[in-house]
Amino acid sequence: MTSCKPGNPNPEDIRLLKEKLKKLSEDDIARKSEILKALADPTRLLIVHLLSSGELCVCEIMAALEKPQPTVSHHLNVLKQAGILKSRKVGVWVHYSLADEKLPGKIDEILNMI
Repeated sequence: MTSCKPGNPNPEDIRLLKEKLKKLSEDDIARKSEILKALADPTRLLIVHLLSSGELCVCEIMAALEKPQPTVSHHLNVLKQAGILKSRKVGVWVHYSLADEKLPGKIDEILNMI
């Protein structure tokens, strides 16, 4: 890219930038945005951290976070809707685990860049 002149960007530079944008689908951008929004909450980051060591029951997550069931369930649902968690029902309780076990390491990589 060349240096931009105020009010007169280089047409070739703009063409290249637009080509770069075309490589991203709107669905892909929306999906990535939802994942980042889901992770942009301290409680949800704590839940991901807790689940980095393996599957946990909702009751265990509630106890560790010292938060009521409706609050924890809300955060778990946001993470599940974003595709970050998976769940399975065991009796009356639901057990959660990470959909991608590499996620905590990836989050750490991103946070270390900031």
